[in-house]
Amino acid sequence: MPNPNRAFLLGPLLKGVSRSFYLTLRILPPGMRDPVGLAYLLARAADTIADTPLIPPEQRLELLLALRAQVNGADNQSAFLQRMAGEVAVQQTHSDEKVLLESLGPALGVLSQLDESDREAVRGIVTTLTQGMEFDLRTFPDEQSGQIVALRELAELDRYTYLVAGCVGEFWTSMTYAHMPGTLKETPETMQARGVRFGKALQMTNVLRDCGKDLRIGRCYLPGVMLDRFGLTPQDLLAPSSSLRAQPLLFELVRMTLEHFRAAVDYTLAIPAFSVRLRLACLWPVLIGLETLLLLVHNDNWLDPAQVSKVQRNKVYQVIAGSIPLVVSDALLRRWTGGLMTRIEARLVR
Repeated sequence: MPNPNRAFLLGPLLKGVSRSFYLTLRILPPGMRDPVGLAYLLARAADTIADTPLIPPEQRLELLLALRAQVNGADNQSAFLQRMAGEVAVQQTHSDEKVLLESLGPALGVLSQLDESDREAVRGIVTTLTQGMEFDLRTFPDEQSGQIVALRELAELDRYTYLVAGCVGEFWTSMTYAHMPGTLKETPETMQARGVRFGKALQMTNVLRDCGKDLRIGRCYLPGVMLDRFGLTPQDLLAPSSSLRAQPLLFELVRMTLEHFRAAVDYTLAIPAFSVRLRLACLWPVLIGLETLLLLVHNDNWLDPAQVSKVQRNKVYQVIAGSIPLVVSDALLRRWTGGLMTRIEARLVR
């Protein structure tokens, strides 16, 4: 008998909290939709907890850890759900986010109904993603403090991008091997490594695109050792006029990001051409990510949060429409993605 909670959670609610991911989920092969969609919803709920500024960071961390415990099968679910409703849901101005937090009980119920391997995979990915959110809450100051803290080493940034996105590539790959056996051309070890870099490519793009906004809530993901090398401080980056001065640093990080995108393209093309849905689900974020980087390297005001490098919705629809007739051709996809990378690299050498 169909589960009405499952239909609502993975249909209207998922669409409400993420239209872009909902498009990806809709084209996934059926077996992957439930665990992937549920993992997204639970992670999105955790992210809402971690990013609610009206709640003190210490309380957010406590609630985040409580959600992680519930996902991993802790008792006292009723008390947990009451806290979510009374401390977090009431603070939400976005109605879909409020509904999501109020729907954690049904979501945890759907999690318990997954088969054991899918349930453990969802628990694993949500645990790792919440570790990334925990890192944010423990590393950076309260958004209202007026202080800025920067990561110190490049290795910290690399670890962070794994916790919040690279691990998703691992999860996605595991789901593909579990639900579409024999589909991927390469070994699990190769695909897992590429999947991690795929996620890191997307998160590095987000970090660079959102740098100006993050600085204003006290978070500088650009490593201090790199800032030092370019004679910059996190406070310097608050001035939009510093965008050109900091552009060499941006370009160096874009070069690193492009190397991750090359692995993402290899990952996508390791999916056989007959698996059109799975290919498209991977191709779209690659193309939109590269389009974002292209905007970013041409944005002389990239540190100004009022001039963020964001791909417009009509461009997203163009990418989606243009990809469908080309998705079965490795050569044409290599030409498309390679052309975007070439245009980005041409800007980096100026």
